[in-house]
Amino acid sequence: MTERPTLRFTFAHPAHFIALGFGTGLAPIAPGTAGTILAFPIFALLSAWVPPLSLFGLILIFFGVGIWACERTGHDLGIADHSSMNWDEVVAMMLILLLTPAGWAWQVFAFFAFRLFDVVKPPPIRHFDRTLKGGFGVMFDDILAAFYTLLLMAIVKQLLG
Repeated sequence: MTERPTLRFTFAHPAHFIALGFGTGLAPIAPGTAGTILAFPIFALLSAWVPPLSLFGLILIFFGVGIWACERTGHDLGIADHSSMNWDEVVAMMLILLLTPAGWAWQVFAFFAFRLFDVVKPPPIRHFDRTLKGGFGVMFDDILAAFYTLLLMAIVKQLLG
């Protein structure tokens, strides 16, 4: 199956549901952006109940689950990193939000910076995107984009004083 997944495909296996960002990966345009947006309510809900260090641990678990889910879903779709798989964006954005300074302006900045780095894939992100295969490869390049985002935010915060 190499065409766009369907709602039926999404619910055919738990890995599909997770890898497709609870269905947000079915968005006809910009499924990665839809996954990035999904991270906000998930993060808000979890951060209200889970202390930061435990939330970091939960994000690590989500990363591990994402490796499995994206591996299985990529295999079932016939494309290792199908554009509809956006759990990688969800997890990476949650990590960014955990470390983002307080305030909506920083969150908006983080969102746009992450989308930029995820789409443009500056070195070495593009290298790892092309060379790492399977579920780990799908998840890892977005973590690198998250790192770039956090680095840029640190630089901007330092410049703003």
